[in-house]
Amino acid sequence: MKNKKIFLLTLALFALLLTSACGTKANNNGAVTDTNGAATDAGNTKPAATADAAAPTETNEQILIIIDQTPKPIEGNSFDFGVQQLPEGYALAEMQWISKENLIVNSIQDAIQHGASGEDGFYISGNGQYTGFFYPDTMKGETGQVVFLFKNAEGKELTWKKEITLK
Repeated sequence: MKNKKIFLLTLALFALLLTSACGTKANNNGAVTDTNGAATDAGNTKPAATADAAAPTETNEQILIIIDQTPKPIEGNSFDFGVQQLPEGYALAEMQWISKENLIVNSIQDAIQHGASGEDGFYISGNGQYTGFFYPDTMKGETGQVVFLFKNAEGKELTWKKEITLK
């Protein structure tokens, strides 16, 4: 009887945890672009209208990336990002910061190295659990575009872009 109560209590707690996360809406204004230059809003489930609506395009496949700029108890400046949804067969290939003042382009290998060394630029922690972008104080307040490039085994590319201001 005691085990049954504990089980039901745990089940109810789990259900509460799941439903509490469902009510939050992510702030995501990113865009997905295929190699032909057509774009769709990543937060929108409907594909964007194109010149030839009958022609299938890669823009129907959605990419969802969350960028988190909340302050962290670490030394230095950074934002975190997480790839939440990705078309099947595609993998992250390159990350870019593009602004009037700076152009930073990092490959996956660069990001893994930055994750190990703490060097400025895009980083991926040793086990892939944490991903983000470290930047110096001189870049604080800079407005630019974060660009993520994804490739599949056939060499097709998709890009995701979002304009942000570094905090």
